[in-house]
Amino acid sequence: MAVIGIDLGGTKITGALFDETGKILYRVSHLLEKRKGHEVGLLVLHLFDELIKQSGYRRDAIGALGICVPGIANRKTGRIWAPNIEGWENYPLQKEMEEHFSNSKIIINIASDRTCYILGEKWKGVAKNATNAIYISIGTGIGAGLLIDGNIVHGHGDIVGAAGWLAMETPFLEEFGRYGCFESYASGDGIARQAKKILKEGRLFRESLLHGKEIDSLSSKDIFDAFYKNDPLAVSIIEKAIDLWSIAAANLVSLLNPEMIIWGGGVFGPATQLIDRIYEKASGWAQPVAIKQVKFEKSTLQGNAGLYGAGYLALTSIIKQQQS
Repeated sequence: MAVIGIDLGGTKITGALFDETGKILYRVSHLLEKRKGHEVGLLVLHLFDELIKQSGYRRDAIGALGICVPGIANRKTGRIWAPNIEGWENYPLQKEMEEHFSNSKIIINIASDRTCYILGEKWKGVAKNATNAIYISIGTGIGAGLLIDGNIVHGHGDIVGAAGWLAMETPFLEEFGRYGCFESYASGDGIARQAKKILKEGRLFRESLLHGKEIDSLSSKDIFDAFYKNDPLAVSIIEKAIDLWSIAAANLVSLLNPEMIIWGGGVFGPATQLIDRIYEKASGWAQPVAIKQVKFEKSTLQGNAGLYGAGYLALTSIIKQQQS
């Protein structure tokens, strides 16, 4: 029995046909290209059909479909909140998929990206042998996928892991209400925003390599490039992010006692070589016994974690149905 996993992002969608061992048999990707609302839902269905057609598999040979979404997937309502997709503030994706596949036995399972990231690493990544692991995704935003005592943690409304809203300093700033405190300083977009703010205000750092660049087009990659050249402005911004990554990790270690914290997302990437420093700083903040029991690891799946997680979501849906 084969399954299909679909990883839906804010700008791109990727789908893969998996066999029961997790081998990718066929894979396709498309850009969203300004699609919104129902258009994105139709693209999910198109991708499914394309995988069937191009791979040569029969539709009735597909046992389940897993979908990774960039936001909150509420299992109780089947509705999705995905702020990077216009028209997906309360989108009925589960109902839409079930209606489309009403004449088949395909099981539909949808989960947030942070849940899929930790599922992907558990299935095919660095967390294969772990029962207590946390995936911290640092990209456009910040999220945490939680595997505790062998189970994925969801919470009352499936909002568990919204780590970007961790409150990490005072006083409260207006931007924290929009992005969250942690995310304002330590996400990819947050790092870029901090640099833009300082440059536009004309504060100090006249010798910075970032002066003279088009401010509005600056990205976190530009900041990291300058950081590794010891640029004073970039160093001040990245050092702040390192401090907050360390404190957040220490808090999660003290609260949840994981055996592993996995660092992933686009920022880790260029920040991967900072993981040892983050652990060293976290060791000063965390519960002293728990921090010695945890390893900080980089994601081995990187940009494929969500796709593998969606595939595993589909596969485990079949297993659970067979067991019930």
